[in-house]
Amino acid sequence: MKTLVLVDGSSYLYRAFHALPDLRNRLNEPTGAIYGVLNMLRRLYKEYQPDYSACVFDAKGKTFREEIYPQYKANRPPMPADLAGQINPLYACIRAMGWPLLVEEQVEADDVIGTLARRAAGERIQCVISTGDKDIAQLVAPGIRLVNTMNSESLDEAGVLQKFGVMPAQIIDFLALVGDSVDNIPGVEKVGPKTAVKWLNQYGSLNNLIAHAHEIKGVVGENLRKALDWLQVSRELLTIKCDVPLAMGWQDLVAAPLDVARLMALYEHLEFRSWLRELRQSDSETGPATIPMYDPLVPGERNSDSRDYQIILTDSQFEEWVQQCESAELVSIDTETTSLNPMEAELVGLSLCTEPGHAAYIPLAHHYQGVPSQLNREQVLQRLKPWLENSDIPKVGQNLKYDRHVFANHGVMLNGIAHDTLLQSYVLESHLSHDLDSLARRHLDIQTISYDDVTGKGAKRIGFEQVEIQQAGIYAAEDADIPLRLHHFLYPIISKDAHLGHIYQQIEMPLLEVLFRIERNGVLLDTDLLREQSGELARQLVILEQQAHSLAGRAFNLNSTKQIQEILFGQHKLPVIKKTPKGAPSTDEEVLQQLALDYPLPKILLDYRSLAKLRSTYIDKLPQMVNRQTGRVHTNYAQAVAVTGRLASNDPNLQNIPVRTPEGRRIREAFIAPSGWYIISADYSQIELRIMAHISQDAGLIRAFLGGQDIHSATAAEVFGISVGQVNAEQRRYAKVINFGLIYGMSEFGLATQLGIDRSAARAFIDRYFARYPGVADYMQRTRELARQNGYVETVLGRRLQLPDIRSSQHNRRMGAERAAINAPMQGTAADIIKLAMISVHQWLVKAPLQSKLIMQVHDELVLEVIEDELFVVKENLIILMENTFKLDVPLKVEVGVGKNWDQAH
Repeated sequence: MKTLVLVDGSSYLYRAFHALPDLRNRLNEPTGAIYGVLNMLRRLYKEYQPDYSACVFDAKGKTFREEIYPQYKANRPPMPADLAGQINPLYACIRAMGWPLLVEEQVEADDVIGTLARRAAGERIQCVISTGDKDIAQLVAPGIRLVNTMNSESLDEAGVLQKFGVMPAQIIDFLALVGDSVDNIPGVEKVGPKTAVKWLNQYGSLNNLIAHAHEIKGVVGENLRKALDWLQVSRELLTIKCDVPLAMGWQDLVAAPLDVARLMALYEHLEFRSWLRELRQSDSETGPATIPMYDPLVPGERNSDSRDYQIILTDSQFEEWVQQCESAELVSIDTETTSLNPMEAELVGLSLCTEPGHAAYIPLAHHYQGVPSQLNREQVLQRLKPWLENSDIPKVGQNLKYDRHVFANHGVMLNGIAHDTLLQSYVLESHLSHDLDSLARRHLDIQTISYDDVTGKGAKRIGFEQVEIQQAGIYAAEDADIPLRLHHFLYPIISKDAHLGHIYQQIEMPLLEVLFRIERNGVLLDTDLLREQSGELARQLVILEQQAHSLAGRAFNLNSTKQIQEILFGQHKLPVIKKTPKGAPSTDEEVLQQLALDYPLPKILLDYRSLAKLRSTYIDKLPQMVNRQTGRVHTNYAQAVAVTGRLASNDPNLQNIPVRTPEGRRIREAFIAPSGWYIISADYSQIELRIMAHISQDAGLIRAFLGGQDIHSATAAEVFGISVGQVNAEQRRYAKVINFGLIYGMSEFGLATQLGIDRSAARAFIDRYFARYPGVADYMQRTRELARQNGYVETVLGRRLQLPDIRSSQHNRRMGAERAAINAPMQGTAADIIKLAMISVHQWLVKAPLQSKLIMQVHDELVLEVIEDELFVVKENLIILMENTFKLDVPLKVEVGVGKNWDQAH
């Protein structure tokens, strides 16, 4: 039997729109629904290889059903603008793929599908209807079945019976009884699926049920009898019309040849790159039935994109590649090493790429049984050193800050870093992954060889130096090849946008050098002091444990969630604030903080957890992280992590050391300056509030900052309606919480919790704040609207902060995105300014030249190690440089401290 595939395009259009992420092309046009529908069509053709096919959509305007019942589908909101904008390009893609596309006036897609399906089945054509709508189940019959590609469900007559409890011929009656809320068709009140199935199984049909309606007892019987007149109308609305006069029959639904040129243009515009690649690789223009599904290339199939990878084992090969590198316009470089720790990693081999697809790997320190002879590492580095250290020879790579450390470990300074694809991706799409494998898949449609592919996983993993050279060579050469290809794709996009180009060229790329220097400098630790603090905390923890046991009335493990639950909620009957996903009473920090307001034991548990975490995370761990060769701690600053542009410190994380408790502040005492040197801390004061004044252009905020007022006192005066001189400490505290809370999108509930007041009072504070600072309220509303319109917000300097959830159908995710939209421009602008300050300060220190150096960056703070003779000049110029890094409409203010350790300086 021949096959006819009919697709309910309208059904899938809405489902794809709500199910898929908010995909967009570079022009910010939505593409997610288009992608979802086309992907489904491709799957159907691959699976069924139909002889006949059509994609059917609802037409605009009313149908005959609105004439019967004006409220039909009246509950549906207007089509979202982002969905409406995808219809025409979707239609164009479907036609270019060769699919017959049907849109009939006055009827719905279901009616067209029903007409074609019944006629085809009557002539022994196997009909497959692809839909997600339950009402089409009434069409199922011998030769007609339903498939739902979104959940792989397939329904024949038996499948309909199993799913709904009734046969296809009873589906209309079933829906008439239960109603269809999607189409605004009421059913019988209080009658659900179980009751409807029971009645239809007992009486066989709705007509027979109506005839015996007087036999139905109870409230449902009364409701049924009340609905008798309506049920006939309901049946008519729900019945799919199978006699629509159509200009074409099922015999005419033969796929047209693929319009390759048109489809390539559409895919190029929509940025469906994997499908575009398929078309480019296609040998001939064929019908849609031959379009393959995209499957990522496996390692054994990589030669299809023309790769020339070489492994360099001889001096002559090496010399040839050196000459190629010296004459190339741009060379991609990558290192293979013994460790992920940049300060300890040793070179195992290096790879070079001079043009896309042409790369080489130079193994230098592989060792395993039977390893071939390799070039001498020191001799190779010595020969390459002039080229590597030449600032005028441009290089590109992925995360070259790491590679620069590796070369530095061998006494070679990698210069001439012109581009970094990690940073290009970060500037262009900060909300996505930036690892090389993800970038290759996303932008080049290439499935790369992973590190796990060559080294194994878990306990079976081997070091890269133990990987066989032939296998290592393909992986390593690819690691140089892919960044060069990515650069040719990403950089033109960035350079066309003045803002993105500025962020990349003037901030992120120069910052790479600064961060390398800071990481290399490291910071000196007083490990003896940390050991002393560890002992003190150990004694405090014992005392807290004893106090907890005394309050509980018995000994228990303070680290056991289960035992804490038993004592707090079982033994002591404390109120359950919230539950875990598994239904147990929660003992998280938020719960304990609420309980601690009224009960002593939760307060003891909080103190114990805080000190235990402080001891294990920092006090005991930091001495173990001191580099044996330098005697210092060297953190790593991740430049491409936070969507706002902020840096992230790790191994160890120096940005999260607590400062609100005495114990936390004491840890900073262990960050010391060597003899004859001092620590200087320079911190931007209230920078995000100053940025808020600049962005919102609120006259009150600008006036307060220009007048040099304490902003929290000024806000308290405005909110409480008093003069600044009358503001007391408590009122200033309230104003501080309001100032910072509102720019982070804090709700009235959050403000009430922070201040310990009821929600009505919190609401009153917020209303008074916005009444006094109307520019802030206007900014927030304007930003929400721009975020929804564009899908992103920007910093003052033009950094683009994507908000994937800003149009989410899920309320909580959408609200979270709106809060991020309000705060991100301020936090992102602050990040841009501190980065510019780091660049300015570092360049001044180098140019002066001075011995003093940057050793840490912590959010809005720069920390320097300064020799005693340079204290005055550094302190004086540091303030000038940082305050003049960027001009806002209100002045930037920097507070500087000096001390023998970080705590004294802060």
